Amino acid sequence: MKSIFKIAIVLMVFASVVSCKKDSRPNYQFMPNMYESVGYEAYQEAEVYVDDEQVLSNNMEAQIPAEGAIPRGGHMPYDFEDSAAGYDLAKATLDSPLSKDQIGEFEGGQLYDIYCGICHGKNGNGQGLLVKREKILGVPSYDDAGRAITSGSIYHVIYYGKNAMGAYKNQLDENERWQVVDYVMSLKAELEGKGGSKEDDKSPAADGDDTATDEQNADATSQDAMAQTN
Repeated sequence: MKSIFKIAIVLMVFASVVSCKKDSRPNYQFMPNMYESVGYEAYQEAEVYVDDEQVLSNNMEAQIPAEGAIPRGGHMPYDFEDSAAGYDLAKATLDSPLSKDQIGEFEGGQLYDIYCGICHGKNGNGQGLLVKREKILGVPSYDDAGRAITSGSIYHVIYYGKNAMGAYKNQLDENERWQVVDYVMSLKAELEGKGGSKEDDKSPAADGDDTATDEQNADATSQDAMAQTN
């Protein structure tokens, strides 16, 4: 008897739930803001209050990002200013955050060949093809004792540019810049007689007919280099 009573109760509950369902009308929404959020156009006027305080500073849906915000996939902030003092500070204190395991075997050499070798030369002696053609002059060798470049000074120059050299912060992301820095430091050590030959470490793309590759790069970049020099 008790079992029949329990079954009857279950059937009654089930029937009541089914009878409340109506396909032409949605069910109750206990948290409607989660289902039907208020839609705003980017530049429409809007008044949004949180705890009775208006949170839109300019009465517009589109807001300026918070100070220090970094866009997803964007560049990390660089704390050294573009000045002689900033250069000296970076030269003295800035060092690569990459470990040896994070430095690619060929990546630095490939990037160097693309962005640097045309002026600085394959070996970093300042005798790139544009220099040999006298399209651009005054490119120093990496072992120039008067400059005494460091990892920090190289990164700073890549980021901001210096003299006739333009900035490459938009062409290279942070990791790629440090890959190039490591490669430049290895070229510097080789020029000073402190490192091994880079012939085995160069990128596969740099092997073969280097002269033909340099000719193509020079034709594509000579006008930009002359514009930067001017």
